[in-house]
Amino acid sequence: MSDMALFDLAARNAKWLGARQAVIASNVANVHTPGYKAMEMRAFEDTLARTKLTLSATSARHLGATDAPVTDGAKREAASWDTVYSGNSVNLEQQMLKAGEVTRANSLNVSLVKAFHRMYLSSVKG
Repeated sequence: MSDMALFDLAARNAKWLGARQAVIASNVANVHTPGYKAMEMRAFEDTLARTKLTLSATSARHLGATDAPVTDGAKREAASWDTVYSGNSVNLEQQMLKAGEVTRANSLNVSLVKAFHRMYLSSVKG
């Protein structure tokens, strides 16, 4: 893990968001495939809880910290709004809403990293 845990956390979140967007794109691509079951990623919080990301301690007075590798969140079958006669459970409207969530989450992630980067540079410059 890097010395800047926030940057590491943001990188992990960006990787998860990219994987989630790929799953959504796969669902949209298979919207007319008979028998296709929509998939989705586990929540980032669940993925993060399984990886046990902790902060690095730079002083003996800090709380305990250990490094843990990040594993990709597993896909699971999505709870769809409806299933059509062909057995396909992809709802295009639902997938577009999820794609919008990914876009907003990515924008928030980038904004937080920019703000932290500016704060970090101002503290280094003095």
